[in-house]
Amino acid sequence: EDLSGLTILLAEDNEINAEIITCILEEGGAKVDSVGDGKAVVEKFTEASEGTYQLIFMDIRMPVLDGMEACRAIRTSGRADAGSIPIIGLSANAFREDIDKAMASGMNAYLAKPIDLKLLYQTLDRVLS
Repeated sequence: EDLSGLTILLAEDNEINAEIITCILEEGGAKVDSVGDGKAVVEKFTEASEGTYQLIFMDIRMPVLDGMEACRAIRTSGRADAGSIPIIGLSANAFREDIDKAMASGMNAYLAKPIDLKLLYQTLDRVLS
């Protein structure tokens, strides 16, 4: 999968998971900025110039702010790109109720961990097109 030219913001509090996801995305040619909690992802996004990031991967369960709270904060930040940037939720919980809650918070897609590469690339194709 060619991800060249993409700068992705990754919010993941588990260092091993962050490393795995970063490796997958960087192998595809993306640049990845990683943060470890929900507050940090909101700050990193809102402090960056508009258009810096083309995608956000958001872990659902994180300290300080969870992924859904962070997603809502980004969506309501008032930035021009806040409503349009694709946000993909990441969680070990793959129950319909969890997915529905994530989507209601403003996420564009939801992937269960461990990440299925085929599903990851299908989701990327869908949210980036």
